[in-house]
Amino acid sequence: MTMYSASPMMRTGSVTPMTPELSRMLPDIADHNIANHLSRSLNFGHAKNVYNPARNTIYSRYSTCDWDTSNKANFNLSERERSLAERLRADAWRTVKSTDQRTRNRQTSNSKRLGERVTDITFWKDELNSEMRAMDHEIENLQEHKRVLEKAYHDTKNPLAVAEECLLQREKRMGIDMVHDPVEKNLSREVEVIRRCQDKMKRLIEKSHIQLRMDRAAQHACDKDAKDKHHAQHLDDRMQQLRNTSAGIGFHPGIEGVDNTITVPYSWVKFTQENIARSQREREMSERLRGEIDALLRACANEMWSQFNSVNNSFNARIQETTDAKNKLQAHLQRVNGEIRDMERAIALLRKAIHDKEGPMKVAQTRLDERTRRINVELCNDPVMKGLQREVAEIRESVRLLKEKLRTAENSLVRLLKTKATLEVDIGVKENSLTIDGKYCMGMRKEMPMDPKVGPIFTMPLITY
Repeated sequence: MTMYSASPMMRTGSVTPMTPELSRMLPDIADHNIANHLSRSLNFGHAKNVYNPARNTIYSRYSTCDWDTSNKANFNLSERERSLAERLRADAWRTVKSTDQRTRNRQTSNSKRLGERVTDITFWKDELNSEMRAMDHEIENLQEHKRVLEKAYHDTKNPLAVAEECLLQREKRMGIDMVHDPVEKNLSREVEVIRRCQDKMKRLIEKSHIQLRMDRAAQHACDKDAKDKHHAQHLDDRMQQLRNTSAGIGFHPGIEGVDNTITVPYSWVKFTQENIARSQREREMSERLRGEIDALLRACANEMWSQFNSVNNSFNARIQETTDAKNKLQAHLQRVNGEIRDMERAIALLRKAIHDKEGPMKVAQTRLDERTRRINVELCNDPVMKGLQREVAEIRESVRLLKEKLRTAENSLVRLLKTKATLEVDIGVKENSLTIDGKYCMGMRKEMPMDPKVGPIFTMPLITY
């Protein structure tokens, strides 16, 4: 089929009529240079767009080939869309059936899992309750042992008061008699033994207090876990009973994206197992602690009784030693007094010798001073001047030696006087020491009922002084 179209060069009717104004402009245009006129006409900046309404009626938009092609495209599109729609309907039906079956299976599976979960929760809740009952019994036993230990700690204050009073009385000794003798050592050891026992008791009391807190903390953890499991058991049991027709169900948009879980099945079981294991460990530690308390009470009683006898034996030996020392000190004091008298005479002799050197020193220095007044050539370093200088030096050296001996003698006298004072003080305090050890200390200890036949070591009456 041959298609014809109008030539684009066809003359069309002008849409711009000739007016008098345009006629007047024609001569001016003709007068311009042809090149300038064409250049101006080809400048698109000055060209005017002229709409020709006749163009729509003369020119065709599409050809018949285009028309046939469009129809065929629409037919093919219809066929494809209908075929696709049929496949989609079939897929939709299969999807409905498969999703329905999958939903029922998933709901059944989750209901079964909820039942298994309730069973697991019940099992571990029973285990927790059993452990809490065992912990209750252990806490009661430990509290009783702690009470006995606190009473024993209070009873050790009586023997300690007697030993400390003996040490305090012996502090009244004077001078060299304040020696750290076997009595002092044994008394200090007795105080140390009692305090060490008290420290051990105090540590066990504190340890018992801490252990009770640990026991209660472990019990509280089990109790909290059991309560949480009771709540979860009730909730999961109720969730297991829910059906599609149950009351209270509803939509909760976006809930599947909310994940506030903090455990997984493994960590959930491990958490409860750790709580039970922690409680069991604390119960074992509590049982061992009760054994330590029993052993400590027996050991402290035996150790304190043994040390009490050692202190008494040391007192008896020390009283005899003090008497012997007093007699020896008196003999030494007599010899020191004789030496002091001799040293005082030697000091007096040295002081006189130093004083006697003043006259010769004055004479020699005066001679030297007067001879410095010689004039001119008479200022001669003659043998006289040298002799006078040597004389002054010799006298000064003699005085230095005498003063050194005097200082040494005076220091020796001071030491002798200090020794005398020390011996006098020692002798003076010996009777005081004998009074303290024999009368006060041994008197208190004889009144102290430390004999096991009298009564338990932790029930001794407090001695008043």
